[in-house]
Amino acid sequence: MAASDSRGRPRNAPVRGAKGAARGGRGRGKKRGGGAALPSVANHPRAGDQVKRAKGWAGLAGFALVAFVSWRGEVPVEDMLLRALAGGIVAYLVVWATAVAIWRHLVVTELEVVREQREEEEAARRAAVPPPVPEQPAEV
Repeated sequence: MAASDSRGRPRNAPVRGAKGAARGGRGRGKKRGGGAALPSVANHPRAGDQVKRAKGWAGLAGFALVAFVSWRGEVPVEDMLLRALAGGIVAYLVVWATAVAIWRHLVVTELEVVREQREEEEAARRAAVPPPVPEQPAEV
């Protein structure tokens, strides 16, 4: 049984009104013209989840750190919460930009490694197959 969310639709099913295949629009990093999907952080099997996790932890850590520093500085509660919220948002955005930049480099590096491996496999296949022998003309 496929995992589903609280609305009863499969987890990977397109959402009505969302950009992409559901409305026929072109999303960023999606398939274009029926070809293969373009390499992107969003299409990578691990990158998207790790970027989401990093953003969440950064927001919480930024909020907690700024709240603690403000509390130690004896800032009024209203100001402390506003500063903590701003700190959480800033940490969220900084970690998001950093994580995406790092994963872009990792995705490109992984693609280069796969390309090199395929080239080596093709070279090994060519070396393993003997070249065709030209036919000798029959002597009369």
